[in-house]
Amino acid sequence: MRTLILCLLGYFAILSQAHAILNIDIIGGKEEGGQPIAVVPFQLRVGTQQPAQNIANIVSNNLYRSGRFATMPNHQLLEQPYHSNQISYSRWQTAGMPHLVIGRIAGGVVRGYTVEFELIDIYKRQRLIGFRYNATSETLRQVAHQISNEIYLALTGKRGIFTTQIVYVTLQGRGKQNQYHLYLADADGANPRLMLRSSEPIFSPSWSPDKRHIAYVTYDHFNSKKRMVVYIQEIRTGRRARVSAQPGMNTAPAWSPDGRRLALTLSQDGNPEIYIMEVYDHALTRLTHDPAIDTEPDWAPDGRSLVFTSDRSGQPQIYRMSTSGQSVQRLTFQGTYNARPRYSPDGTQLALLHGNHQRYQIAILNLKSKQLKILTQTTLDESPSFAPNGSMIIYATGSELAAVSIDGRVHQRLATNMNEEVREPAWSPFYK
Repeated sequence: MRTLILCLLGYFAILSQAHAILNIDIIGGKEEGGQPIAVVPFQLRVGTQQPAQNIANIVSNNLYRSGRFATMPNHQLLEQPYHSNQISYSRWQTAGMPHLVIGRIAGGVVRGYTVEFELIDIYKRQRLIGFRYNATSETLRQVAHQISNEIYLALTGKRGIFTTQIVYVTLQGRGKQNQYHLYLADADGANPRLMLRSSEPIFSPSWSPDKRHIAYVTYDHFNSKKRMVVYIQEIRTGRRARVSAQPGMNTAPAWSPDGRRLALTLSQDGNPEIYIMEVYDHALTRLTHDPAIDTEPDWAPDGRSLVFTSDRSGQPQIYRMSTSGQSVQRLTFQGTYNARPRYSPDGTQLALLHGNHQRYQIAILNLKSKQLKILTQTTLDESPSFAPNGSMIIYATGSELAAVSIDGRVHQRLATNMNEEVREPAWSPFYK
């Protein structure tokens, strides 16, 4: 059985790397009862230069990958209208298609593009929503994600995640030739941006609530000796600052909801304990005082409590405490191994790693009913992270990333097209 300390130190040996775009494949069935929808190729108006991005395809793929929609393949489209007065409503009704997305693109590379779309209710024969966007060649993909968000919101009542981002760590090479990269990418894996390249492991990336900074752990050299340290890096400029380099472990940083503090694990006093660090002046407050290993903290969305992993019961389990370190309560009792807790955005559930000596799988714990549900069927899962609307969980498995819907019905595989490993994913918050 893996112990908690091996779980901590094991991060260094199994991290991964990739400088290629992540490719996303649906490896499980789409959600039963997914809403049928057809996204018609957008019309290019006369004189419009062919854009580098196929907006209709991006929108269709986004909706399909959400697990909430059954999108009609292009070769099955009954027609390809681009204005509502061109739609043969009766044909679409007969085919059982309740919603249609149509659009138009004008302009070009030099003067920019204008993109319009409409979401049509076939049975009511009316437009539900419609928007116009101005875009450059570089922002066309972002516009497609914005369109996807509007459609998702209109038809589900929930905010879409298509304009959010993920951060992840990649590994290339073996032994002394290891190269670790920290990447930022769109939620669909496109537009990867290198944040850090290092011969030392990088792990535990964590987003600030305002999406302006990422905290992570790596190694620095002090007097010819390596030391684990915590950095905060500004996304826009790439500037970074070392914020914790105490003797021993400096690991598992997690931002408070107000962005003013980090919860983290330090072993400066000889044992891994949970601390809170003020981001402004790096002042530390120790929360736990137990001979066990306490690590992997995460803040409740209301900022009033923390969950963490501890082996104080003899095996790794999840606990909750107030931000003053009081009222410690054990939350998990099913199974011999429960670790890496992460709150859902609404604070009602925890994503966690559940396992034994043979299998380590992603599970969710309902904090009200105390019921634990296993979501994955793989055996070496790690690092769960909720999407900001709570609909999906991204995680690492084997040498690649994957995602699963919180009901366990939709499974996605995110991998590079190169011989690389990908690890340590973290989904960004929404932009405010």
